[in-house]
Amino acid sequence: MTETEELLCEMIRHPSVSGHEAELIGFLADAFAPVADEVELIPLPVNLADDPDYSSPLPALSPVGRSNLVVRLRGADGGGDHPLIFNTHADVVPAAEGQERAFAPYVEDGFIYGRGACDAKGQIAMLWTALRQLKAAGISPRGDVTIHIVVEEENGGNGTLALIRRGDLAAEGVVVLEPTDLRIAVAARGAVWFRATCRGRSGHVGSPCESVSALKTAITLTQVFEAYHARLLAASRGMPVFDAYENPMPLVFGRLESGTWPATVPARAVLEGVLGFLPNRTRQQVMAELRAAIAGCASASRKGTLAERCDLEFTFRHDACVTPPQARVTEIMRQAVALAGGGRPVEMIAMPASSDAWFYNNQLAIPTITFGVGKLTDAHTAHERVSLADLQCGADTVATFIRLFTE
Repeated sequence: MTETEELLCEMIRHPSVSGHEAELIGFLADAFAPVADEVELIPLPVNLADDPDYSSPLPALSPVGRSNLVVRLRGADGGGDHPLIFNTHADVVPAAEGQERAFAPYVEDGFIYGRGACDAKGQIAMLWTALRQLKAAGISPRGDVTIHIVVEEENGGNGTLALIRRGDLAAEGVVVLEPTDLRIAVAARGAVWFRATCRGRSGHVGSPCESVSALKTAITLTQVFEAYHARLLAASRGMPVFDAYENPMPLVFGRLESGTWPATVPARAVLEGVLGFLPNRTRQQVMAELRAAIAGCASASRKGTLAERCDLEFTFRHDACVTPPQARVTEIMRQAVALAGGGRPVEMIAMPASSDAWFYNNQLAIPTITFGVGKLTDAHTAHERVSLADLQCGADTVATFIRLFTE
């Protein structure tokens, strides 16, 4: 087993779901120290939840005792030329249904399997391998390279939010490492996560006229959301980088909780899900349009309007982002893939998922692309995996990119 395989397998053994990343972050600080000039643990601020861009799908999380990891390579001659930032994340989603060995990695037919294999512990292993190759070759970047290994990306990007709010970031380009199958993503869709709490009046199954089903209200709400999504998708066609996907901005209903007994009409139902959107809308516009769709629903009755029967909140709010193909970070990555990509075609795509790229691109105005090893279709699944051959190819590409970008 190579050192890259050993590192990735050890990372997978740490069940670093959001809120439980501290042990893995400490392990990574030790792992990166020999291949970098500096490693620093930066605690999450205790008042992070007060930030207007804080995401709260898991409201019980506390920042206390949790840190991001920042790794630095100091550029030659002061490091002022072409500073560069990489970003990726140490947290993972919980095990999928049927994933019996989520945190017990195994190697089979040239792949490593386990939770985080590609999203995004494989990205960390790829980056570590690239730095190790540069060090072994005696190559120092001319410009500063900073690596942000963050917590709580899966919970809305709060780790990256904490870092950009520090106000001391400077870079000419950012590469967010996520599974893109070694293709260059110059755009990423936005997303809002929603939680709708629907109210009713409980009652016996034998007295339906006296009760109001909160569950049926939630079902009506799904129909309103689906109609809005269909209109928004139709209005979002014509963006070539996104039109390659049948549905680049999906609507997903992930959770529905309601009721205490099959023969009792439920008085409360909670519906949670995600709605994606493209750069022709902002998060503020999407949230306002969803509220307007609910307010305009014609399902008023003696039970009240739909808007009167449900409270809608948005627990995660990311804008879409786009970086021009002519941006330096994009062009240099094209060169790196061509030089070190093992004969792969250089492909420019859109990321059909939201990521932390928008923090750097939109809020800090730093051109940002997404690149990485593994397939997005494997992430979050019971068969999450990453190809060992692609890990090496990705590391070669990242090492080449660092050398070219900072020279």
